[in-house]
Amino acid sequence: MSQPVPNTLEPVALDEAQTQRLRKLYGEIRCLVCQNQSLADSAADLAIDLRHEVQSQLAKGSSDEQIKRWLVERYGDFVLYRPQMQATTAILWLGPFVGLAAGALVWRLVQRKRQIAAMAPQDQAAQADGFARAGREASLQRAKRLLNTDDDARAG
Repeated sequence: MSQPVPNTLEPVALDEAQTQRLRKLYGEIRCLVCQNQSLADSAADLAIDLRHEVQSQLAKGSSDEQIKRWLVERYGDFVLYRPQMQATTAILWLGPFVGLAAGALVWRLVQRKRQIAAMAPQDQAAQADGFARAGREASLQRAKRLLNTDDDARAG
């Protein structure tokens, strides 16, 4: 069995400002092997190669956007932790907000149903009381009519 050969890439000389930009870029780029680590945190061979490529492009004077564009063209939107807003990435950007709005709507509907259900026994009691009063009044009027009819029959 052979020993793995360590990755021996020549370091690129950078000034302090470029080093700061480089650290920021490493944090914004995802390791394609590890997928849950940034380029700065990964020890994978591909991550080492990508770090060297980013350093080289930075030393040549490429802007951060040019470097990101090159990575996206080569590896796709997945390489960036914050992909640019496009039709293909809209779900990534808008999905959480749509989900939050849908959740708020469902919560509001459930709360409204609970309020209606809590008020229903009171409303039913009031309604039953109203029916009872109406029934008593109708019975009273009927009784009065019967008495008046009975009195008229006796008088005549």
